[in-house]
Amino acid sequence: MLKIGGGLLAATLAPSLGWACACGCGVFDVGTSSMFPDGAGGTAFLQYDYQDQNRNWSGASQAPAANNDDKEIRTDFVTAGLQYMFNSSWGVQAEVPFAYRYFKTADGSTTWGSLGDIRVEGIYTGLMADLSAGVTFGVKLPTGNDNFNPGLVDRDTQIGSGSTDILLGGFYRHNLDRNQKWDWFAQLQLDVPVLIQAQYRPGVELDTAAGIDYKGWSVGRVKISPVGQVIFSERTSDSGAAANSENSGYQHILLSPGVEFHIHPVKFYADVELPVFQNVTGNQVVAPVLFKASVSFMF
Repeated sequence: MLKIGGGLLAATLAPSLGWACACGCGVFDVGTSSMFPDGAGGTAFLQYDYQDQNRNWSGASQAPAANNDDKEIRTDFVTAGLQYMFNSSWGVQAEVPFAYRYFKTADGSTTWGSLGDIRVEGIYTGLMADLSAGVTFGVKLPTGNDNFNPGLVDRDTQIGSGSTDILLGGFYRHNLDRNQKWDWFAQLQLDVPVLIQAQYRPGVELDTAAGIDYKGWSVGRVKISPVGQVIFSERTSDSGAAANSENSGYQHILLSPGVEFHIHPVKFYADVELPVFQNVTGNQVVAPVLFKASVSFMF
């Protein structure tokens, strides 16, 4: 039987950032290769993500900075979470995010930090006897600040979205070789806002990841697993009187090499996410590279 582990299930169950973001935070929701459960038990984790959106983009190409009043959105994300599997099939996960953001426009700049939107999800991994497929389902709560300096910071750049969202996900993974050292995986996560505030509805977001990982390397007690992934992310335009529909919504494709180090009961994972295709509605600032790192403790 396949163990519950490897790049895919980790991608599905890894911390999911619950912040609004002008262009592309959702890619952090998928493509992680740590914090996967191995039967009943718990995992506490801490994840750090970073992106600096400093290039103006329109359609599928870079555009003059003068076409966009937004000049830079630089964000440090930190998520603390707890995952607990009651048995090999059922579990729950909660994530509490925090973001620290610098935002520069043609009219000025500001820096602030805030709690983000907390997520609570159920986990079911019993769709198949070998535990290779499963689903996640839950809710994102509007706990983040969505009204910081509203004269300068528009709604899709606030740390909190102000909406309550339904979260749905699914995954499948399988061994590629008889020795079970190579795995391939596919995973998706859907975020659908259902309750909104102050005439702002964030776009519906779909994030997917597919790739391979290798589990055949070790140095002493340290197991080393390289991971290669392709990530696709799409978000529809925001809507409502407080939204900037003409300059929101996107499609991104990213390549993401990463590596995991495992010294039981601790795991460390890091990757970079490199955009190879970006198509945005209107003018939006995008990041040339994104970074992710996480550490987890199993108990």
